[in-house]
Amino acid sequence: MDIEELIGTLDLGAKTRLLTGTDMWSLPALPRIGLGPLVMSDGPIGVRGERWSPGDPSIALPSPTALAATWDVELVRRAGRLLAQEARRKGVHVLLAPTLNLHRSPLGGRHFECFSEDPYLTGEIGAAYVEGVQEGGVAATPKHFVANDFETDRFTVNVTVAEGTLREVYLAPFERVVRAGAWALMSAYNAVNGTTMTEHRALQRDLLKDEWGFDGLVVSDWTAARSTEATADGGLDVAMPGPYGPWGAKLEAAVRDGRVAEEVVDDQVRRVLRLALRVGALRPVPGSPGSPAALASAPGPASTSVPDPGPDPDPGPGSGTGLKVAPRAGGDVPIDGVALAREVAARSFTLLRNEGGLLPLEGVRSVALIGPGAAQPRIMGGGSAQVYPDRIVSPLEGLRGRGDVEVRHAPGTDPRIRPAPLAVPCRAVFLDAGGESLGEHPLADAEARWVGRLPADVDADRLGAVEIRGTYTPEMTGSHLFSLVGAGAFAVRIDGEVVFDGFVTSPGGDPATAFLAPPEHRLTAALTAGVPVELRVRHLTAASGGMAFVSFSLGHAAPSPGDDATIAEAVATAAGADVAIVIACTTPEVESEGFDRTDLALPGRQDELITRVARANPRTVVVVNAGSPVLMPWLEHVPAVLLTWFPGQEAGAALADVLFGDAEPGGRLPTTWPLRASDVPVLDVTPTDGEVVYREGLLIGYRAWERAGRVPAFWFGHGLGYTTWSYDSVAVTGTTVTVAVTNTGGRPGREVVQFYLAPPEQDPLRPARILAGFSAVDAAPGQTVITTVYLPERAFQVWTERGWRTVPGEHTVEVGRGVADPRLSATVTVTG
Repeated sequence: MDIEELIGTLDLGAKTRLLTGTDMWSLPALPRIGLGPLVMSDGPIGVRGERWSPGDPSIALPSPTALAATWDVELVRRAGRLLAQEARRKGVHVLLAPTLNLHRSPLGGRHFECFSEDPYLTGEIGAAYVEGVQEGGVAATPKHFVANDFETDRFTVNVTVAEGTLREVYLAPFERVVRAGAWALMSAYNAVNGTTMTEHRALQRDLLKDEWGFDGLVVSDWTAARSTEATADGGLDVAMPGPYGPWGAKLEAAVRDGRVAEEVVDDQVRRVLRLALRVGALRPVPGSPGSPAALASAPGPASTSVPDPGPDPDPGPGSGTGLKVAPRAGGDVPIDGVALAREVAARSFTLLRNEGGLLPLEGVRSVALIGPGAAQPRIMGGGSAQVYPDRIVSPLEGLRGRGDVEVRHAPGTDPRIRPAPLAVPCRAVFLDAGGESLGEHPLADAEARWVGRLPADVDADRLGAVEIRGTYTPEMTGSHLFSLVGAGAFAVRIDGEVVFDGFVTSPGGDPATAFLAPPEHRLTAALTAGVPVELRVRHLTAASGGMAFVSFSLGHAAPSPGDDATIAEAVATAAGADVAIVIACTTPEVESEGFDRTDLALPGRQDELITRVARANPRTVVVVNAGSPVLMPWLEHVPAVLLTWFPGQEAGAALADVLFGDAEPGGRLPTTWPLRASDVPVLDVTPTDGEVVYREGLLIGYRAWERAGRVPAFWFGHGLGYTTWSYDSVAVTGTTVTVAVTNTGGRPGREVVQFYLAPPEQDPLRPARILAGFSAVDAAPGQTVITTVYLPERAFQVWTERGWRTVPGEHTVEVGRGVADPRLSATVTVTG
């Protein structure tokens, strides 16, 4: 089957219909040419599928910051293969991940969803993620192209940034994943230098497609395409979601009127069909000439017809110039998602401090497990990164599951602004306008969510309301708080009595606000311990154009004696245990898509809790359960600090492994952690008159910290293990660097050997050093390991008005355990 021949069989209407969604998540099928629907789904820690619902559970891996903290490309590649397996299980062809935006400021609301402050580390981890997903026959979609590094006014903000800064910093990870063979890319909401990204011809067409040779598909972020001609000519290929929007019939009319050339549409269709071939959504039609085949070279009419590999080929490695169809069912060895989630979590955990070797815990008989994250950890950030796993192992469950240590639990304080959904099994009842049931589906708790499609057995055309029904038996007598979260018309009944009947309105202009930061209405009810009550929450809603948006919940908080009493209880519990472990966490109101953070403090009274527990028990371990940096005013008063990021569904199991030494904390910081917010060189993310200017140029992250002469709490690349290492020798051949390291401790261990490159001459406007390579090695006690890295050409280059220029002279390569901990150095000489 020749793509050009297929395009030639399509009329203009058929072509333009292929370029926008039939619904929230899929492009249309065209059976007469063998094209099935192309289904897309959010990631990046799991695959939601077309139904964003607890009824369709997903494996939940650790957050992208955690993936980057492993500094292990092969482990990330394995995670990508698992995501591809999940995507195939759910009928998904295109995974909308990974996020390649940078940690420009720790206030960025989606910091947890990005990999690192460093473009090189982001690019290498991102490339491994892309390769792993695409090896499984599923397209990865790196996003958000480009400079979408904060959330405030993200739909309208203009980012002003110099071309050299774009090239060397913000575009660099995208260039790397294009070289790795990404099959799709997502265009961002924001504007860059005055042009909205979905219309940005210079970046999307001239640079991405022409200069870099990207032969994949550019899809808009959802609702980011707001024009017809400008987006089509600007290099966008698919506008999502559909069927409404600026394309479809409007694009067809623009072509017929001569406002958009039909050749532009042909190239867009070519890219859609090429992607469909790659993911197995385009198949032979009986009687048609030829069959779907792998593309063997660069894009264009001359390279879209190659020999047929056969009707059911084995999948091969993904590449930028090759194509494979999705693996046949049963053709892969299944990946154990639970085991991999646990392994990735442990390998990402970053030991920041371990005075006196408190960790791993040995000879411990009793543990006081304290803090809001002990029983209810934050396993993921909010927004499009959310999935619903079928299990979550809390730290409390993980430690109690060992069975060889007594675990005494005290929450201490609750920093959440909103109560969590009522934790009792419920059911969602779908109703028509007359109140007749259209179907029922079980819920794990009092949260209902279907975004995109309703359950298959529910007639969407008849939908008039969705009702959560459940029975709650309180354990305490008193005034219970109920929190209705969602936007629209609601009625709440408790034991048949209507306690609310009205509207809850959603402020703000971001259309995602309804599920990213939905409004709340609070109710109270006097309940008696042991006496069950029936709860019903009805939400008036309807599906439109086949698309559903159901997102609401009923939160609950039982009567509480207050933080003063619960903190005092936690302190007493800590004083009587061999070791105190405090699980401190951020909340959904702090880290999520749709808004930025306002400060770096742990929410609520957690700092006070940690300080008082540490006074009561000098053997205190603080576990920081956060996706981005938090301030630690108690740092010098606790002997051990372990960062677990957002650790995914196996959080507690992995934590028990690391605390007790069954696994080593393998993480190294992918971003610098400040001691004080005032020290952060690049902090503000608030637009001024609709604009954010990247005045700092190339200097973000550790690059900025070094040039500013400031000392953070913990530098980029920092992380401790359970053994010690010596750096023995370094040798350079050309731009190849070989290092010998020895495990000098008494335990097996893993070391991340890091390579930083300094130019021959220092320029205060340029970084003093940049990360140019890294290698993770494992060694037994006393074992010496030799590792070699190849420093990339780009590490020796700078962007000028004439393009890339190699800086000649003697560059210094420093090898060590972090940017602030060099152990060896050597000279690398290059010619211009």
